[in-house]
Amino acid sequence: MSNVFDTLKERGFIAQTTHEDEIRELLENENVTFYTGFDPTADSLHVGHFVQVMAMSHLQKAGHRPIVLVGGGTGMIGDPSGRTDMRKMMNREMVDHNVQAFKKQLSKFLDFSDDKAIIVDNADWLLNLNYIEFLREIGVHFSVNRMLTAECFKSRLERGLSFLEFNYMLMQSYDFLELYRRYGCRLELGGDDQWSNIISGADLVRRVEGASAYGMTFALLTTSEGKKMGKTMAGAVWLDPEKTSPYDFYQYWRNVDDADVEKCLALLTFLPMDEVKRLGNLPGEKKNGAKRILAFEVTKMVHGEEEAQKAQDAADALFSGGGDASAIPSTEVTIEAFKDNANILDLLILAGLVSSKGEGRRLVNQGGVYLNNERVEDIGYIATEDDVEDGAILLRKGKKTYHKIIIK
Repeated sequence: MSNVFDTLKERGFIAQTTHEDEIRELLENENVTFYTGFDPTADSLHVGHFVQVMAMSHLQKAGHRPIVLVGGGTGMIGDPSGRTDMRKMMNREMVDHNVQAFKKQLSKFLDFSDDKAIIVDNADWLLNLNYIEFLREIGVHFSVNRMLTAECFKSRLERGLSFLEFNYMLMQSYDFLELYRRYGCRLELGGDDQWSNIISGADLVRRVEGASAYGMTFALLTTSEGKKMGKTMAGAVWLDPEKTSPYDFYQYWRNVDDADVEKCLALLTFLPMDEVKRLGNLPGEKKNGAKRILAFEVTKMVHGEEEAQKAQDAADALFSGGGDASAIPSTEVTIEAFKDNANILDLLILAGLVSSKGEGRRLVNQGGVYLNNERVEDIGYIATEDDVEDGAILLRKGKKTYHKIIIK
């Protein structure tokens, strides 16, 4: 399949386009500079960003040039899209720190050598804007009535929408105009919740420069039931190994519902679609083999093949009785610290398996806590040195969440 647009469509990426036939022809006949924006509201990307990163990688492999736009300027305001309340305000130091973290992470997925991809911070032009000039050049092209019909604003009107946030659409649209002027960028990509902002940006480029500009959105990563993927009881599934360990990352994909395996293989791996469909159609218990491949492939891309193999070996050791368990998430403590936290509730908190003793009590009472694979039924249970096996104790929450306490 020669046209990357067809590849993206077949794999299930594309949700909406401003001009489908024109975009397909553009990607067929030209080397296109395109961009995707990321707001630096944290110091790591998470699974929710990964569909866009994969799409950018497909496009780059087909000869197109990605611009990674990091919102150092817009991040000072906050995007109201998909929000029921105002985002936390960030200072410049926080934004700069997060921008640097993003640059490091994205280098794993895109080739930035010889300007094959570039990273740009919109703070370079947004922070020094002259407000009057901006209103005269840019604001004149925006209808307030039309803006208020955008989904990102409609959902906020009853609860309250600040003028600060109302500016966000103008800022993001101006980004597209600046990127067109500076780099010849003609296509903006984003999640489907960005549709209103993206069509406004393409329209602004056409109005101000008289140039053809386009937008394309991608399906959000959701389960077959329509719920966003990438969330666990512990919070977001991060790409940073310090926030979500490679083992926990592997286990997240290993445990997706059967109905979601084919979609995840298509969106989050580079496996050929014939293989994706074959794995997605495996019956019954054989679907576990497809999940194993999914977990390994996604973990390999994010954390490298060595960490993916360690995670798989650890999972095999726990669930199949073979493999190497050394990659199971662990916490090292002194013997004194172990004795001071020997109550099962304290151990659960120490391992990060619960956030409070109240949560721990509920978990024990529901039969969801195990120590060395033996169910703990007493919230007053005190672990002793007799529970230590090979220098560690193994805690389990529910069926599949493990953590080792290593005593030094």
